[in-house]
Amino acid sequence: MKYSIIAASLLITSVLFAQQKEQSKTELDSIENANKAAIDLETVIVTPFQQSPERQPAVKGNVIFVGKKNEVLKLSAITANLTTNNAREVFSRVPGVNIWENDGSGIQVNIGVRGLSPNRSWELNTRQNGYDISSDVFGYPEAYYNPPLEAVENIELVRGGASLQFGPQFGGMLNYVLKREQKRKFTFETQNTVGSYNLMSSYNAIGGKINKFSYYAYNHSRSGDGWRENSKYKVRNSHLFLEYAFTEDTKLSAEYTNMDYSMQQAGGLTDQQFKENSRQSSRDRNWFGAPWNLFSVNFDTKISNSLTSNTKLFGLVGERNSVGFLGTPNVEDAINPATNDYSNRRVDRDFYKNIGIENRNTYSYAIGKSQNTLAFGARMYKAETQRQQSGRGTTGSNFDLTTLEKYPRDLHFNTENVAFFAENNFKVTENFSVVPGVRYEYITSSGDGRFGVSSGNDIPFQNEKITRHQPLFGLGMEYKLGSTNIYGNITQAFRPVLFSDITPPAVTDVVDPNLRDASGYNADLGYRGTVKGFLNFDFSLFYLSYNNRIGGVRQFVNNDPTQGTFLFRTNLGETVNKGIEGFVNMNVTKFFGVDNAFGNIDVFATTSFIDSRYTDFRISSATGAAPNTVITETNLAGNRVENAPRYIHNFGISWSKTQFSATLQYKTSGKIFTDANNTTAASANGVTGLLDGYKVMDLSAEYKFLKNYNIRSGINNLTNENYATRRASGYPGPGILPGEARTFFISIGAKL
Repeated sequence: MKYSIIAASLLITSVLFAQQKEQSKTELDSIENANKAAIDLETVIVTPFQQSPERQPAVKGNVIFVGKKNEVLKLSAITANLTTNNAREVFSRVPGVNIWENDGSGIQVNIGVRGLSPNRSWELNTRQNGYDISSDVFGYPEAYYNPPLEAVENIELVRGGASLQFGPQFGGMLNYVLKREQKRKFTFETQNTVGSYNLMSSYNAIGGKINKFSYYAYNHSRSGDGWRENSKYKVRNSHLFLEYAFTEDTKLSAEYTNMDYSMQQAGGLTDQQFKENSRQSSRDRNWFGAPWNLFSVNFDTKISNSLTSNTKLFGLVGERNSVGFLGTPNVEDAINPATNDYSNRRVDRDFYKNIGIENRNTYSYAIGKSQNTLAFGARMYKAETQRQQSGRGTTGSNFDLTTLEKYPRDLHFNTENVAFFAENNFKVTENFSVVPGVRYEYITSSGDGRFGVSSGNDIPFQNEKITRHQPLFGLGMEYKLGSTNIYGNITQAFRPVLFSDITPPAVTDVVDPNLRDASGYNADLGYRGTVKGFLNFDFSLFYLSYNNRIGGVRQFVNNDPTQGTFLFRTNLGETVNKGIEGFVNMNVTKFFGVDNAFGNIDVFATTSFIDSRYTDFRISSATGAAPNTVITETNLAGNRVENAPRYIHNFGISWSKTQFSATLQYKTSGKIFTDANNTTAASANGVTGLLDGYKVMDLSAEYKFLKNYNIRSGINNLTNENYATRRASGYPGPGILPGEARTFFISIGAKL
């Protein structure tokens, strides 16, 4: 760790030295210097050569970004496999992003930052065009839907400092901004791809602007057999956008997104199976699907030269459906000789209905000669979830959600939320800004229904209602140094109690009636910017405190060892994630002044060193049988947080000239513990045990011809590494989930 700090310090020192030289040259022309002082930093850093990520301007979309660590991935500037949403390539220029690769379909993007869990990006506030797309932002924040990246213009990521303006999630905010056409009356775009294992994909879109009316629509269909056995899939995404501009400053728009997919889940493997043949699968009856509907109405207006406003009405109607045999991989899904048939599969279904409205405003005002900006707004949100679990399904093999009797568990959950937020950018001097902020959250969560069935009798779920009034505070700062800046912030965050926290697996478990939300804060201190148009960088330190983590502690029934034990779910401890994040992109040909002759050669690197540990977390175990049961309690203090690698590094080189561009990149990620006990030896069923780090290389290229046409191609996992990014204890199948071996794609497209 100390060597990484030294290396980062040396690089920052060299950048500072180069920046000082640049400033000396600029000072020779006082008029030019005065003009530059009036230009926002972010306007200066956007240069034609620059590879993503770019950074947000000081204020955009009624949001203040001053002092916040943020990245904007402009996908048109990235040569990558967008067809299958290859997150490893797309997020390679963002430091500290951990990715779970469950399968090669790319239907679900699983990312986490700073040692947080990547599980369906649930530690992030996940949005599309600025509105929520996850199941339930507070009760079940998993993102079963992600837009096809061929339809995405930009991906915006703001770290923990986003909690005041977007919501309290520890990871920050992730926003997919879809493509639009605002210049021509009619455009048609198509991209058609074939690849390994019968991959077939077609993206088709139309868009345009006719007087005051704008429109955009696309349909994306993709299917494949998958690299692993029993991993075929089929997905369709459709989207429609309409906008009417009453004036240049007042616009009303509406959009609707529909997605449907079915995917076969190959399940996990034991370590021995993984070593013998990681393509193998002993599960051909496991399926998953999630029909998803999103809608939004958006109103933008400029009330005066000082005041702008945006209001979004948004909603979601979706499902999560799974059916399969969920035994661990060392248990065979075999035909029973007595019945001459397979065992009945398990069926789980969720139904989501959400609606919300969010208003954002910015007000600009002067204090002396300084122009300051206040960003403020409010939000109301309501979500309903019906959860049906452990249904007795058929003995068949197809995607059949039929159940033969009522669901043992049938629950209804409701979430209501009202929030108010404000941040103010005080420009103390022309170069120094201070941004204090506050957010107030009112959240109620409730549930009722059937928790289980015992001897034919329903076990009711005790109606749990949790109400909280949660204020959050934050402070950001930024100091400009020419075309670079030093930034820092500290912002509170919290994570409300999830539905899964109050519905433990066993009916004998007991939930603490005083269960508290997880709370903590994020802190950043960094240096970023550009130097002389050839260097783009961002290096920072971070500290993330995550308190009141929920777990189970074993206790005696009625404090009597003769009556056995039960698991008591309560707040047990805390974790701390800290480390270094760095990004640097250097345009080599521009540095040597030969870009006109040789094009743009960019070398880039993202580095992250992450130390994620439990500082306090009690666990217990029971041995022996009543009346001689013994409960032993220990503490995980000092253990590493599960699924958090100690380092994640990406290195790459890109070359572009006129019509051709290509990128070769290399990712290496450290070992991870897959359970909080930091178990090293792999269990016989493959569910727990240390998981080795991995190294993967990807190559992508694009050739544009006849002005409007392109050919894209690439090879993922170029060196055919055998690796895995996670172990699962349940869905999508217990055991090791292998990453894909070498695959290729080739695509032809046009924009007319």
